[in-house]
Formats: sequence, structure tokens, C-alpha cells
Amino acid sequence: MSDEFKAKLQKLLQQHSERAAKENPADKTPRDQSDRRMCGERLHSVVRPVLDIIMAEMQTAGHQASVREHIERDDAYPSVALSFTPRGGLASALIFRYDPRYGIVVHREVKQAPWKGRPPTGGGDRLGTIGITAVSGAWVETKSLSFIEAVLKVN
Repeated sequence: MSDEFKAKLQKLLQQHSERAAKENPADKTPRDQSDRRMCGERLHSVVRPVLDIIMAEMQTAGHQASVREHIERDDAYPSVALSFTPRGGLASALIFRYDPRYGIVVHREVKQAPWKGRPPTGGGDRLGTIGITAVSGAWVETKSLSFIEAVLKVN
């Protein structure tokens, strides 16, 4: 590590510390706390049950699948994700997460088995956004089927 790099890093860290010290403790609470809480409740009550059913169906068909939920963390926005590993493939993920600008964002990362040709890419794509109160089971099913179809197609 060069001295110039260290100096720049130390300067950035010092500026951050000075800015953080000037902030009022009341300013450190998230401004969107009620939206976060409402979104976490919607993800848990609407999205999670659909993903649990999908996970059970995938496991019955002999694939690996799991659902994880992060709705009560202070250091991250609420999210619920389905991880799906088809037989002979790599794990792919479908993530429903809160974004204060858009509501609920659906992001998928589909990975292709390396022996199927081209190497897997590290990127994902966004399947859509919806307002927190507009989330429905049918919407989750549509996004989930699109994801599963894409994963099975490349594997």
C-alpha cells in the first residue's frame, strides 16, 4: 500500500468522522422507519408464504431451494429471497427488497452451470418494482415463475 493511498484513505475516514460528529443523534434514525416496518410486514405476510410454497414444490421435484428473510435488521432494508439450485446447476436467487425510492424491488440473479457452455456471469437484473401496498400474491407468483423459467432454461 503506497503512502499516497494511505493518506487519501485516512483523509476520507477523518472527513467522515468529522461529519458524523456534527450530526444530531435524532438525525441518525432512519427517516423512512414507518415505510420500512410496513414493507417488512408486507414481505412477511404476502411474499414469504408464496415463496415457501414454491420452495416446497421445488424440493418435491428434487431441486434444492431455500427462503431467507431479513425484515427486522437496522443495518439493511427488509428483504425476502428465494435461493434455487436446480439439479446439476448453480444456485440462483430471487430477491424482493424494500427500496425507499420505488417501494418493493424484485431482483434476480440467474447463474448458468459452467459446463453448459459460457461461464456464469456475476450480474443480475431487475424484474420490476411495485408500491408497498400494491403487493399481491399474484404479482409474486408472476415474478417467481419468470425467475424459475429463466433458471431452468439456462441449466
